[in-house]
Amino acid sequence: MHLHHSDTFPEGHTHGPGSSSAEGPGGRRRALRIGLGGPVGSGKTATVAALCRTLREEMSIAVVTNDIYTREDAEFLLREAVLPAERITAVQTGACPHTAIRDDISANLQAVEDLEDRLGSLDVILIESGGDNLTATFSKGLVDAQIFVIDVAGGDDIPRKGGPGVTTSDLLVINKTDLAPHVGADLEAMARDAKVQRDDLPTVLTAVKTAGGITPVAEWIRGQLAAWTAGPA
Repeated sequence: MHLHHSDTFPEGHTHGPGSSSAEGPGGRRRALRIGLGGPVGSGKTATVAALCRTLREEMSIAVVTNDIYTREDAEFLLREAVLPAERITAVQTGACPHTAIRDDISANLQAVEDLEDRLGSLDVILIESGGDNLTATFSKGLVDAQIFVIDVAGGDDIPRKGGPGVTTSDLLVINKTDLAPHVGADLEAMARDAKVQRDDLPTVLTAVKTAGGITPVAEWIRGQLAAWTAGPA
């Protein structure tokens, strides 16, 4: 696991779990905050939905979604009934998605705090960014760890192109591997290029909508939560 690594991001932000106090309201440990970013159509919302379905019986989860002008991602999660409605909230950024997860995080922080005030003790809050490019990253003041989701249909050269989302996220998910034969994507090259860009940071190649496809991502979440719970408040 890479729960304590720290990396420098654009605009001088640093990123890494444990970057802000673990103490929540009333002195209790706050929820572990996991950010999910990635380009439009890469499967971020599908990843959130699959994680909720897989983990909701074993941990207390809530979700914050980000869209520019709509509540579309939140409404999808509500229609799919992945969590009770009170555990899903939406932020309308009104501008490029990265502004609300990296530059001015106040709306997302308010949404997180409102969830914890309303629901009490939570284990994990998943914060999904709106679709953005390879430079999109989360402020360390907002999340404790970041998942970055790309997909094979976007081109098998994406890992090679790098960018902060690819190179420094705590987990890189290369999604929609089932489409590789149909789009001519070389999965071995993608895995090799990701290794070069990320060194020892973990990468999973999967298709989150397929049976068992979310398993490696869910296992990573479990490991992050175990380390978070064991750490100092």
